Amino acid sequence: FFQKTLTAVKTWFTLFGWSKGQNPISIPYSLRRDVCIVQLTVAQEKNFIRKLDKDKGFYEMLLRLNGEPLPGIAASQSLPTNPVERMFQLHWQHSELLSFLKSRGACLSHVMPEFLLAPEDYKIWAEVNTGLKVGSMRSSGKLSDKSIFILEDSTFETMSKRAWTDVLLQIYKVFVLPRVSSRIVPDPSSLESLQNMPGIKSEPLCSNIYSRYERTILIWLNKHYEKNRKIVWKDSQRGGIPPMRWIVNFDQDLLDGLVLAAQIAAYCPYLIPTHFIKMYTDPRTHEQFLHNSLILVKALHAINLDMDIKV
Repeated sequence: FFQKTLTAVKTWFTLFGWSKGQNPISIPYSLRRDVCIVQLTVAQEKNFIRKLDKDKGFYEMLLRLNGEPLPGIAASQSLPTNPVERMFQLHWQHSELLSFLKSRGACLSHVMPEFLLAPEDYKIWAEVNTGLKVGSMRSSGKLSDKSIFILEDSTFETMSKRAWTDVLLQIYKVFVLPRVSSRIVPDPSSLESLQNMPGIKSEPLCSNIYSRYERTILIWLNKHYEKNRKIVWKDSQRGGIPPMRWIVNFDQDLLDGLVLAAQIAAYCPYLIPTHFIKMYTDPRTHEQFLHNSLILVKALHAINLDMDIKV
């Protein structure tokens, strides 16, 4: 599940994160590199293999999605060449980034700024904060005398990948999802067929799991599924019209492909006789779930909405 989430995050930010076209990213490697714009001397430049395109740096991406730069940090932030000073500045920048995102509603209390550092900077951070040399910090998950949690190299890479993935997910949540306008989603209670179904409120404090923008999308999913299920599958070849359902999450309730098919059918009804009519409307086995997923992916390919989607 985590690997699929990682792939989806990389795909979206690669395609839509930057203003001047696609920018392939790798998590965490290119992100850690792209925040390390080091101020090089002439002598050092001779040995410097790759110069970062200033239009495709991490903070440039943040500037585009947020509309304004991170307070106190320029999009083309330069760093000192001294390793310890560089580590301190990066740690400060990451702390400011996390604080800024949390002030906007991001859930990142589990991410520590040191987890966003590159491995060599993390080792320096650990040495500075514990007084231990790198060679003596080999035990994974050990607490130092100063109660600093020290991670082994391989464990740190796993933690860093997870931390950067969560940062990108929360950036999407606080800067992209709010663009979803609730004005385009009618009140579900206005549909007669939904009057007996429990509603989903969009008020900010109604859920400690989903933001109001995510709940707006859930309202949209409920609306289109209930409105279209009898239209899409009225001539179903595999089970008849699917039953009414209450869609309250983005994982279990979307697994059988029917909800997503109903959304696509609302905008591309010509896919109903060629694709969606062949879906199982009451799938019970893994094979039937896979069958529905394959049809859904084929439908997306048919309308050229192909973002490297895999079943």
